[in-house]
Amino acid sequence: MNVMGKRWLKAAGIAVMLVLSSGMARAQYGQSQPAQQQNDKNKMPEAAPLTLDAAAPVNAEEDAAFKAFQDTPQTDSDKRIHLGEAFALKYPESRYRSPVYAGLVMAYVEKGEIEKMETVGDKEIALTPNDVQTLAIMGSTLPRAINPSTPEPNKRLAKAEQYSLKAIEVTPTIAKPEKLTDEQFTLAKNQTLAMAHGGLGLVDFRRGKFAEAIKEFDQSVKLDPSPMPDPVSFYLLGVCNERASHFDDAVAAFTKCAAIPGSLQGTCKTGIEEAKKLSATQLSAPK
Repeated sequence: MNVMGKRWLKAAGIAVMLVLSSGMARAQYGQSQPAQQQNDKNKMPEAAPLTLDAAAPVNAEEDAAFKAFQDTPQTDSDKRIHLGEAFALKYPESRYRSPVYAGLVMAYVEKGEIEKMETVGDKEIALTPNDVQTLAIMGSTLPRAINPSTPEPNKRLAKAEQYSLKAIEVTPTIAKPEKLTDEQFTLAKNQTLAMAHGGLGLVDFRRGKFAEAIKEFDQSVKLDPSPMPDPVSFYLLGVCNERASHFDDAVAAFTKCAAIPGSLQGTCKTGIEEAKKLSATQLSAPK
């Protein structure tokens, strides 16, 4: 994955996982028990309510293998991938396979292994259709990872659009897990919605629909509660506004991008100057 993509995922707060409310879990798997962890870095919800199939047999070795995966820090992507892949291979029908798949999706994104992310992400969404975290990650990462060698890019864009729209539809309906505060729950939902709207913005941008992309990126940057904003969203918002002849808005977006430390600062400073020059020589389009 390119540097901007990795920076974006970290800036987005990798930790937010809203997979299922207890009601959704019962509909998919039968009775369930929630469990969640706390991200000690960003103080945001880290792990999804854990859905367990009450009918699945108890297996101490399987439980221990899942705990080893679960206890591995998200920063240690190599170990999480090793443990997760081994677990999925050994226990293909495990009651824990949904959280393992969801964890692998995040680890693969961190490592830039987009094909593996897509494969396991599709499995997770087929298993847990309302896993809004995975829906949002897939919807926002797939269009960002497109390059000239990507096979059937239009199909990838269509999938990203579908997943992002589903995340936006489902996230507001999720019931708050008991162990999360109202503030934590709101932050988690906003984080997921920010990713999903950003994914739609990327799809529209790839399709050359700049007016539509502007609306989605605007929503994304307004909702994103991350301590470090996403410079890529501001950069693309600037590009879209410039191409839509909204030069003042382009300057504003590039300025916000240039204020965020990172590799895009120089590019966004150049964008500011270019948008100002265009504003001086061309008419701005009405909004």
